[in-house]
Amino acid sequence: MPALALTGISGLDDILNGGLTPDRMYLVEGTPGTGKTTLGLGFLLTGAAAGETGLYITLAETEIELRAVAQTHGWSLDSLTLFEMVPADGLGEDQEQTLLHPSEVELGETVRDIMAKVDEVRPTRVVLDSLSELRLLAQSPIRYRRQILALKHFFSTRNCTVLFLDDKSGTGSDLQLHSIAHGVVSLDQILSGFGAQRRRLHVVKMRGVKYRGGYHDFEIERGGLRVYPRLVASEHETAEAGAAVSTGSLELDALLGGGLVPGTATLLTGPAGVGKTTASVQCMVAALKRGENAAYFLFDERMPTLLTRSASLGMDLEPYLQNGQLELRAIDPAEMSPGEFADAIRRTVEDHSATLVVVDSLNAYLQAMPNEQFLVLQMHEMLTYLGQKGVVSLLILGLHGVMGDIRSDVDLSYLSDTVVQLRYFEAHGEVRQAISVIKTRTARHERTIREFQIGSHGLRLGEPLRQFQGVLTGVPTFSGEGKTLMASQMGTLDSHG
Repeated sequence: MPALALTGISGLDDILNGGLTPDRMYLVEGTPGTGKTTLGLGFLLTGAAAGETGLYITLAETEIELRAVAQTHGWSLDSLTLFEMVPADGLGEDQEQTLLHPSEVELGETVRDIMAKVDEVRPTRVVLDSLSELRLLAQSPIRYRRQILALKHFFSTRNCTVLFLDDKSGTGSDLQLHSIAHGVVSLDQILSGFGAQRRRLHVVKMRGVKYRGGYHDFEIERGGLRVYPRLVASEHETAEAGAAVSTGSLELDALLGGGLVPGTATLLTGPAGVGKTTASVQCMVAALKRGENAAYFLFDERMPTLLTRSASLGMDLEPYLQNGQLELRAIDPAEMSPGEFADAIRRTVEDHSATLVVVDSLNAYLQAMPNEQFLVLQMHEMLTYLGQKGVVSLLILGLHGVMGDIRSDVDLSYLSDTVVQLRYFEAHGEVRQAISVIKTRTARHERTIREFQIGSHGLRLGEPLRQFQGVLTGVPTFSGEGKTLMASQMGTLDSHG
């Protein structure tokens, strides 16, 4: 069996299970601006780098425009043959390309000129841009289909791998083209109410290939397309589960029934300012002190704010950023697609060898998703993947409200192995903070509620408080004596998110 034809886009080759079957005809469709030309040029240049001859036939753009597109990506098209079939108006006399006027030439003659050029160049890879010009010349679906079939038969006898680009300018979906092509890749561009446009692709069909279906996000960057294959947890091997690791606090370890277990996801929930981020940073610093690598994905606040606050609590992250142990990324959910975020998670685990990953917070990540249903599905795949890799995952979920009826944007507690609840409570005229573990799948955890304070050494937990009433109502009230509470210390009761 001949080697697969690489597209030059690693993510797309991954989706296609290695690349395209050579000597076949493929359709790449998408509205203007989705990246078809960039994909086609990258496909030819990848072949040229492997010593294959490439031919770009353009019925829509001039050679000058094509070279300008290539220049924005830092590419040189000198290794390719460009054959333009557009009106010559405005072109200089130094252009040595054959110039034809599709509007003035019969379809049959245009197709014959394409065939003649292919026989002259004898390319291994061909890109035809675009089919909408041939469709306009044909003027009838029957004639158009016959000419495409004639081209397909012609290319099949010339050992060419061909990409037909189509801008979907025809009325409705051109399903007859889908039936003729060996494979179809569709590129989409979506505008949301705010933020950058989202580009995504899906493989409509690919004969004889077990490709990965569904939508995959991609970006057009300098150097071509960057495709983020949809994360499928079952494709990744499972690491052996290790023993529980410490959170950096003996009391918190006891509350969790021994600490954080590798391969599990811990959800920290609570209202704003109660200490969810501080608790997560403390767990992360404990891992960094053990010599492990960690990654922190920050959606909610600015990176300098987190670094300054952590340092003031005796958890300076700068040394770990300097030595490469910690990967700290501030993410704008309006600019990053969910697929790109999933890819960033994969890269940090597989390339950076991170054993602990923090997502702060899921509320902001939710805004990047089309709707809540997709968030839950994507989080399920991501947490399953992290679990199989033996990674400790810490997820922060902010709740609306401070006291009383506290609600969340989305319920992810059933996806998590451990749920830690942080709450405010009132006692003797003061607002204090309490922590409890709602569930854990890996060990017997404490059922008690402990008070905690945030001071110059991070999170400090007190003894279990047993004089609580109404915990499940969302408004816990403390009925015990003041001596059972932690002593107030200057600066310790400042609320930190």
